[in-house]
Amino acid sequence: MADRYLTFANSRPGDFITSRLGLPKPVELKRYRPGQPLTRGPVEVGQAEGSRVAKRVRDILDSAGVTVEEGAQRPSGLVFDATGITESGQLSQLHAFFHPRIRSLAPHGRVVVIGTPPELASGPGEAAAQRSLEGFIRSLGKELRNGATSHLLLVAPGAEDALESSLRFALSARSTYVSGQVLRLAPSLAASDAPAEWDRPLAGKTAIVTGAARGIGETVAEVLHRDGARVVCIDVPSAAEPLRRVARRLGGSSALELDITADDAGRLITEHLAEKHGGGVDVIVHNAGITRDRTLGRMKPDKWDSVVAVNLTAVERLTQALLPELRDGGRIIATSSISGIAGNVGQTNYAASKAGLIGLVQALAPELADRGITINAIAPGFIETKMTAAVPLFIREAGRRLNSLGQGGQPVDVAEAVAYFASPGSGALTGQVLRVCGQALLGA
Repeated sequence: MADRYLTFANSRPGDFITSRLGLPKPVELKRYRPGQPLTRGPVEVGQAEGSRVAKRVRDILDSAGVTVEEGAQRPSGLVFDATGITESGQLSQLHAFFHPRIRSLAPHGRVVVIGTPPELASGPGEAAAQRSLEGFIRSLGKELRNGATSHLLLVAPGAEDALESSLRFALSARSTYVSGQVLRLAPSLAASDAPAEWDRPLAGKTAIVTGAARGIGETVAEVLHRDGARVVCIDVPSAAEPLRRVARRLGGSSALELDITADDAGRLITEHLAEKHGGGVDVIVHNAGITRDRTLGRMKPDKWDSVVAVNLTAVERLTQALLPELRDGGRIIATSSISGIAGNVGQTNYAASKAGLIGLVQALAPELADRGITINAIAPGFIETKMTAAVPLFIREAGRRLNSLGQGGQPVDVAEAVAYFASPGSGALTGQVLRVCGQALLGA
């Protein structure tokens, strides 16, 4: 559904009226298009004394064709290596770098701070200082304007060589609707494989996407295919025709009409993989989900049970059934929700199921690490889909505006985050929950 206020605010009369009345003016966000450069302009890189990642950052930017320029007038990105900060007094180095530069950041620019996971700090002082980076980056994300966003990458010692995928995502238009978020790169999984082509990191891979007939699932399938994957598009039999259209549009992909809650769903997917794609899979995206909203006192048992069955129980069962088919180094991505983090009125069933997905991801991550398999979750906020178009007007407008970017996201924003986790270069990330919500004001 079109965001009419966003369109109006960016028109000439709308700009005049919103400025005069002091109304919010969200900007039209710039999203990734294949073939465009990683950044729109130069990036400035700074570092605290004794930091260990800045050289690696410069090497990555150089290989990606990004100009690193000290004192750039309108930098597209500001990257600061804060891994050398070991006590709170040194946090002044954050201010010293960003204070004279932040107001010159170009529209749609990116701020990236790199730190050390506080739990790996050498003592309480360093742990406190590194934990401070999270408060800094979340607050800065709420101060930025003109479509700019902020990111914190916590790089464990030994994981420096696995930084490229995350730095590329954070600096690029692929992360347009992600801001104020924290990602941890783990040392035990640092052996990431850089793709042969960063524009097609999934070339030769096979991916499964459930709920692929429409909405977010359709866009996820499209983006994975854009990145080189053959996609098995799965949805319920009642969505057979749109599902087949999606698969036909994505050359080399296939459609499987299936109720994922069925007892034999895992077996049927395995047989389909063998018949259509030669067996085996590299990426599993658990996207299918339903809502049956009611306040708890008015919710019938069948509404509770159906939501939990589709959103959580089916994911558990399919994951276990497909693990033998998932190749070493594979990727599992589950679509959770901001409701699973912050809760929502009338969604006790939905929020419980989506919070359960986060628990599943965090529990399975260490179990799958020996095979190099990662499992992560995406938690979308307000995304413009047919489902959110049915939300009452005032609630819909609140959902759109109550975030740092002042607007709803698009399905492609979720899909870009899925593709980031699916990349062979993202092997240092597992057990993570990435919010794609424009830094919504609800939840952490």
